[in-house]
Amino acid sequence: MSQSTITLYDIQSTIPQPWAPNIWRVRFILNYKRLPYRTVWIEFSDIETTLRRIGAQPTSYKSDGRQVYTLPVIIDPLRSINAPAVLSNPTVIAEYLEATYPARPVFPEGSRALQSLFVHYIQDGFVKPLLPILVPLTHQRLPERSQAHFSRGGAPSPTSPTALAGPQSEQAWNAVKEQFNFLAAILDKNTSDGNGVVAMGRDVSYADFALCSVL
Repeated sequence: MSQSTITLYDIQSTIPQPWAPNIWRVRFILNYKRLPYRTVWIEFSDIETTLRRIGAQPTSYKSDGRQVYTLPVIIDPLRSINAPAVLSNPTVIAEYLEATYPARPVFPEGSRALQSLFVHYIQDGFVKPLLPILVPLTHQRLPERSQAHFSRGGAPSPTSPTALAGPQSEQAWNAVKEQFNFLAAILDKNTSDGNGVVAMGRDVSYADFALCSVL
């Protein structure tokens, strides 16, 4: 690969295609902006060690002050091979890519505030009802070593997240359906007045990538 190629760190699984929503959000931007990049696959149990080694910033802190390292992370050697940009957090990465590679923008002028609200809804309202359904499925698609790490915050465990069944499953799916219906009604407003089908009407934007990454 060229020395100017961006490196994207992604979570390894037992399926051939990428699956993690937050990482897909960044992958969509890289693809949309037509930026050359390569993927480095990491197991859950190796994320913190790998990110500390490359100098990535933690994405949050636990109540006891311990640092939390999560993906996505990118390394961009554009400015200096000796001191490449190492960025974590999908929003930080998106803003960096937009500022550094302005062609094919994902934040149309004057849209950042509204897009931020849309993305907040996707994360806080749209995704939460999906978690009880998606987490057990995610666990099944991880390599064995990552399954143990994923089950209980990094500690090996014989247990795994349990798929919902019966009334619990029905209740969870009803909550998901309610959010899908709400979002469909919002997006249909653009269709009904002929202004397009995406969040910004006719212009593909970061808000669309936040939604499509979950789907």
